[in-house]
Amino acid sequence: MELIDRILSDGNIEAAIHAVKSNRGAAGIDKMTVDALEGYFVEHGKEIKEQIRAKKYQPEPVRRVYIPKANGKQRPLGIPTVVDRVIQQAVAQVLSKGYERYFSEYSYGFRPNRSQHMAVEKVLEYLNEGCEWVVDLDIEKYFDTVNHDKLISILRERINDAPTLHLIRSFLKAGVMEDGLVSPTEEGVPQGGPLSPVLSNVYLDKFDKELESRGLRFVRFADDCNIFVKSEMAANRVIASVSSWLERKLRLKVNASKSKVVRPTGSTFLGFAFWKSTDGWKPRPAKERKNRICGKVKATLCRKKAAAVPLGYTFTKLNQVMRGWINYYRIGNMKVWLKDNFGPWMRHKVRVVILKQWKKPKTIYKNLMRLNIRLHCNMSEEDIYKVANSRLGWYGKANGDVVNFLLSPKVLSLPNKKENRPGLVDPLTYYLGNT
Repeated sequence: MELIDRILSDGNIEAAIHAVKSNRGAAGIDKMTVDALEGYFVEHGKEIKEQIRAKKYQPEPVRRVYIPKANGKQRPLGIPTVVDRVIQQAVAQVLSKGYERYFSEYSYGFRPNRSQHMAVEKVLEYLNEGCEWVVDLDIEKYFDTVNHDKLISILRERINDAPTLHLIRSFLKAGVMEDGLVSPTEEGVPQGGPLSPVLSNVYLDKFDKELESRGLRFVRFADDCNIFVKSEMAANRVIASVSSWLERKLRLKVNASKSKVVRPTGSTFLGFAFWKSTDGWKPRPAKERKNRICGKVKATLCRKKAAAVPLGYTFTKLNQVMRGWINYYRIGNMKVWLKDNFGPWMRHKVRVVILKQWKKPKTIYKNLMRLNIRLHCNMSEEDIYKVANSRLGWYGKANGDVVNFLLSPKVLSLPNKKENRPGLVDPLTYYLGNT
């Protein structure tokens, strides 16, 4: 079969429709939602396939949106229409299977059966072999600066199918709509479409093969690449030579201000920092990522907003945030931080919200007494009365022994079926249960 026939086969298109519907996502410039896809392809699928085979299919411009980055800047995304997303997904499925056998063993991004954790484990392997100088490469605006002609020439080395190459180029040239105006795309692979990750790997595979030919130890995840050597002199030589190679051969610019030669303790990779124990190098969440989870929890537990919604809603949102973060960083060491810092801080803010919801001294006294009796805590009525009628602010009230004991981690973790409230996840317990 020709490659375009495999891409447009009924089974592949059906799988692409299912994948796009599963991912949901926002509508493109035509406002069509994923729920309308199956009906649309039943009616227009044959026509779309004929247009693609005849090289007449014209994708719609992508809708430009921006999402905030950790450094305060914004990352541009391009949202294709849902129909274009299906076609992109169909192409990506076939290309991914075909190229997988050629990709480097040390490339981990956007590939089946590979993950960030595997990439971090490879980093630890290099560090524990004594490669304790890190070349941290940052490619400036990678997805926005991929050269279209160079990408098509790289694809042509393995793809001898004119309709497929024409279709891929048409997606690259589709343009971007922002504020109602359409701008042409002369370079770059807009992030947001299913085809972008595969094309980015195809493009940077040339770089992987160059590093392999030089015998260098490296790990790459999308455009995030670290190279590991045994001396500072070798690291400085490598960063200069590979930066020059990227600019000459792939027309990519290395960000000189962000690319650096550092020791492992000064580097971060995929959100992990590294430290050396008696057993060798270990990963842990980077300080910036700890600050980020604290920021999300703080926003969720904003006293004014959280006190105005049911506690079940707040607990559900908190649990989702904490589980997702801990699941990602579970291979890192963070027991002490969760136990002594994050967990107590988060629960204190939860207690503040609970007291704020109870609001009146009479209600606070009644609810604390109810907990005292139910849990057999033997707190004196006088101590509970003092807390309920304290002139301290909400944070002061929530910080005493009485409230900490009656609203202990164990009590907060108990679900309340009557109020349809889940138990609050204890970060330390969840972490220890998943490592």
